[in-house]
Order: sequence, then structure tokens, then C-alpha cells
Amino acid sequence: MHTPHSRSVGGGNAPLSLVCQTAIKHKKKKKKKKKKISVVIMADEVSRAQSAQPGGDTIFGKIIRKEIPANIIYEDDQCIAFHDVAPQAPTHFLVVPRKPISQISEAEDADKELLGHLMIVAKKCAEEVGLPRGYRVVLNEGPDGGQSVYHVHIHVLGGRQLGWPPG
Repeated sequence: MHTPHSRSVGGGNAPLSLVCQTAIKHKKKKKKKKKKISVVIMADEVSRAQSAQPGGDTIFGKIIRKEIPANIIYEDDQCIAFHDVAPQAPTHFLVVPRKPISQISEAEDADKELLGHLMIVAKKCAEEVGLPRGYRVVLNEGPDGGQSVYHVHIHVLGGRQLGWPPG
């Protein structure tokens, strides 16, 4: 005889409390697997950043010249914005200047209008793709900052609650 708190489920012999505990454990195991996948992706990106070198043509130069296809959100004579091929959030796009500045540390005073333009384009694109609850703007600098492509670019991530601190 089972009490109301330990009644059988679906005609089986297992009490409800045992079924719930098993389901909770199973759900926790699935979440752990997802975290392991994220760690692998992060580790891979870190290794790419550690091995990337400034100089030469980049994948962004090829996208700008339309040699490689991209899901473009916006473009003008100063920059292009497109969805990231390896998104780290439900919405993840990049804003890339047409001018090939390898790193933000290499930007000059004359680039201040261009860099400000990139931020305004990021804001407009965030509105266009539907991020009314907010988003994060990220610019990676150098190996320890996670820069894996040496052409300045802004990441815009949103569509979920983002954790803090990042990284």
C-alpha cells in the first residue's frame, strides 16, 4: 500500500517520489553534458586565439569582398554586420570594419569616428534582429583576450540572460 506521497505512476511499481528523483538526476546529467560541450568549444576558441597571428588576409576580408558567403544583416561603405557561424548565444553577430585594423591596440586616433560608427551599427542591428531586453558587446584583444581573427570586430550577443563575469 502506497501513501499519497509515494503512489505508483503509470501502473508501475515505482513510487512517485522515486520516479521524480530519477527524473531530476537524469535532467542534471543532461545539463552537465551540455556544460562539457561548452567547455570544449571555449577551449577550442582559446587555443585558436593562442595560435592566431596578426598580418595577412583574414576570413573577414574574404567576407567583405564577398569571396565567402555570410548571413549579412547590414553593410555600408565603412562596415559589414553578419551572423556568427559559431554562435555563443541565441543571437550572435559581428560588426566588422572594412578597413583592416588588426587589433584595437593598433587603432589610431584617426579611427575614432569609424570605431564609434561600429558601435552605432551594433546598436541598430541589435534592434533589427530583435534584442529588446539587452545584449552584450564584446571586442577581443590579443591572445589572452581571446582574439582569434586579427581584424578588429565587435561581437554582439543576446537572446538569453548572459552571465557575469564573462570568461
